[in-house]
Amino acid sequence: MNRLIACWTSWASAGPAADVRLNQEYLPATQAAELELVLLHGWGSNREIWRPLLASVRGWANVTLFNVPGCAPGSGAGENIELPDVLAAVFAVAPERAVYLGWSLGGQLALELAAHSPQRVAAVVTVCSNPRFVAEGGWPGMEAGVFSRFQASCVADPSAALRRFDSLQVTGAQRPRQKLRQLQGRRPPPQGAELLTGLHWLAQLDQRELVGNLNQPQLHLLAEHDALVPAALEPALATLLPASAQARVVLLRDVSHVAPLESAPPLADLTHRFLADAGLLHAGATPDAGPTKREVASSFSRAAQSYDSVATLQRDVGCKLLDVLDGGSRVEPAVVLDLGCGTGFFQPKLRSRYPGATLIGLDLAQGMIEYARAHTDDHSKWLVGDAELLPLASESVDLIFSSLAIQWCHRPELLFAELARVLKPGGRCVFTTLGPGTLDELRQAWAAVDTYQHVNTFLPACALEAAAALTPSMSLTLKEQRHCMQYARVGELLSELKALGAHNMNKHRPAGLTSRKTLLGMLQAYEARRLNGLLPASYEVIFGEVSKL
Repeated sequence: MNRLIACWTSWASAGPAADVRLNQEYLPATQAAELELVLLHGWGSNREIWRPLLASVRGWANVTLFNVPGCAPGSGAGENIELPDVLAAVFAVAPERAVYLGWSLGGQLALELAAHSPQRVAAVVTVCSNPRFVAEGGWPGMEAGVFSRFQASCVADPSAALRRFDSLQVTGAQRPRQKLRQLQGRRPPPQGAELLTGLHWLAQLDQRELVGNLNQPQLHLLAEHDALVPAALEPALATLLPASAQARVVLLRDVSHVAPLESAPPLADLTHRFLADAGLLHAGATPDAGPTKREVASSFSRAAQSYDSVATLQRDVGCKLLDVLDGGSRVEPAVVLDLGCGTGFFQPKLRSRYPGATLIGLDLAQGMIEYARAHTDDHSKWLVGDAELLPLASESVDLIFSSLAIQWCHRPELLFAELARVLKPGGRCVFTTLGPGTLDELRQAWAAVDTYQHVNTFLPACALEAAAALTPSMSLTLKEQRHCMQYARVGELLSELKALGAHNMNKHRPAGLTSRKTLLGMLQAYEARRLNGLLPASYEVIFGEVSKL
């Protein structure tokens, strides 16, 4: 039995010997989730290698990813960390049952996990991975002497050795310099001897027997121009696999070792088709996403010119949210994001609080960003983007300010996953959003005359809490306040909502024009609420704060 396997078997009966913790990232599927997918990166890399793949797999999978100690530069793990402890840490943060997709050494880790906890691993997909990395006898792999010299160079100068390894990884790529920049730009430099551990695993792991005995479906994707895992491995690996349609080897043509960077869409497509053939895809219900983002963006773009003239509630709530910032950390943030910045009204106020910070204003509506850029005398950066798919690098933001914007996000699990991704460790997000009690008087007045949905529906605080609970490394606190606006006529309220761009956008709204009789009935029902000569319009405002642990 392989020495590392024996060590894992010993751990399974005795319990973990070391406290290894992984800072995982959980990204819910953007459509109906068909399965859970865990991504494992290779030696000298980190979870950022998977970013190009995410757009292609999140349409059908919930994704878990993390940095693997012993393999990831900057992870801070000591060289004495044991593989069984790392594998146990993976299972501690992974879903109860998932498909494991591993690249390079990550593929070997996926095989180890599948062999010893088959109830947790539904299938294994490896990419540019060799069950025996070092050549032995006639087995294709890196020549033993070359590997030994590389290990010695990593002891002497880890940074130089990693650069050499990077050059081998991009050998055969169609744009090697571009891929090298992408590869190196996605990770910090190594710290000391942390990477020696993963090299030790590469030297010792021999999973050829394991591959032949694995019961789960397994797909092995190799690359034609891989300089580290030779294409000659294809026939050798195929001879090890059990005679089953659920065990395959596929050679990716015109692809190098950095397949996740170079060929992400085909990789995702091959994986999806293989898992479908294996009967592992089980689509859940498609979440009710509310009004489409295109509708929301279009409505607020049209309202950009009139928005500030009627945004009394928005200004009042935003100013209260600014006060919340004063109770936080006194450390000056380097990057501040105004999420859902609208016309940029709060940008000068944020600038006065954080004069040394880079300010980013981001909004879903192109028209709002154009207005903000033209009317704000500030050196801020302006971006059009979706809060549920932020166009920002991971761990790039210190502070997020968001006032009355995220109520248009009907997939809060996607929102919180993105907040957790872009915030730096120790970062925070303060926000306000609207709850389901908003405009309850108007909703009930319409309900008195028909059964259509005339008022936008927003998520309750409990839905935000449940979504945040799915997101690792995040804490959320909420409190609710009720704000009441007053109007002389219902028409004033309706005109204000239109000028704000916040008119009814629900999919169950009436298809045509409302009849005069129905409208008069609604107005009469609302009149019953008049108090002291004015009509109330209540807003359920939820104040929240997210902290990245």
